[in-house]
Amino acid sequence: MRALALSVGDPSGIGPEIAIAAFLARTAAALPPFYLLADPALIASRARRLGVSLPIEETTPAQATEVFGHALPVVTLAARFIDSPGQPDPANAAGIIEAIDRAVAASLAGDAAAVVTCPIAKKPLYDAGFRFPGHTEYLAYLAARHSGVEAMPVMMLAGPDLRTVPVTIHIALAEVPKALTTDLILATTRVTAADLRDRFGIANPRLAIAGLNPHAGEDGSMGLEDQRIIRPAIEILRAEGIDAFGPLPADTLFHARGRAGYDVALCMYHDQALIPAKALAFDEAVNVTLGLPFIRTSPDHGTAFDIAGKGIARPDSLMAALRLARQLADTDAKFVTQ
Repeated sequence: MRALALSVGDPSGIGPEIAIAAFLARTAAALPPFYLLADPALIASRARRLGVSLPIEETTPAQATEVFGHALPVVTLAARFIDSPGQPDPANAAGIIEAIDRAVAASLAGDAAAVVTCPIAKKPLYDAGFRFPGHTEYLAYLAARHSGVEAMPVMMLAGPDLRTVPVTIHIALAEVPKALTTDLILATTRVTAADLRDRFGIANPRLAIAGLNPHAGEDGSMGLEDQRIIRPAIEILRAEGIDAFGPLPADTLFHARGRAGYDVALCMYHDQALIPAKALAFDEAVNVTLGLPFIRTSPDHGTAFDIAGKGIARPDSLMAALRLARQLADTDAKFVTQ
């Protein structure tokens, strides 16, 4: 079994310690084998700071599954890290980016089953000259660079009882009506439907489309976007054979009976998607990037610089991300071989 490639994220955040905690809980939590792309000296230092006994073994992706039974497999980065919990440093940017690069390359080469990423922070990367808006855009760039195929990444939050996709993501709420287009809804929904089918194994995914305005605009009395932008997209999708329906009022979309009627809810802006996902399963929700030629999952939280190095960070979301990455890799492999 190929191991999962886990990039360490920003070492000044909680990435190193949740990776350590996940490894130490691997048997009780039934975690699949993974290896950590990191500076082994930093991981050893962080384990000492946390007061835990951690066997570490430097390894290769091919040997990681065998090592996982008795030690944390670490694939050593060329870059070295400054160990400063809670104090992000642009000097760590090279290692943060190298870990992502090598995880993606290993997955595309077939040396890793999937990519799992610990959280990064944009500001230290920007200060070091990083030119991408964020993690997801950089992953799309790497996919295109390695495969020659342009990818449209789609962010999905997946929990035990709810999956949500924001159509617009990290923009101000005031900018959403200007950014929201029929074409963007079409492209996002097509990617979502394809990955739910091919990677999640849902033969005929049901896609609920949320409205933008209160009461989905109430026939134009509270905004025209639902009629002029969202509804035409749904009509085109249904003509293509995609089971998309709406626009639906967001205030009645997420209760238990509502959730029973769909496999994913496509939402028009960031908080419309993330608030219900995190409210229902803050410690178990997983961020999944759809639309890439490799599988990528991550915890649904950030770097948590304020608690880094204190030993109180919970690894639950990372462990859920590892399990889901393994599940998607197994499902994807079945579809590939059919």
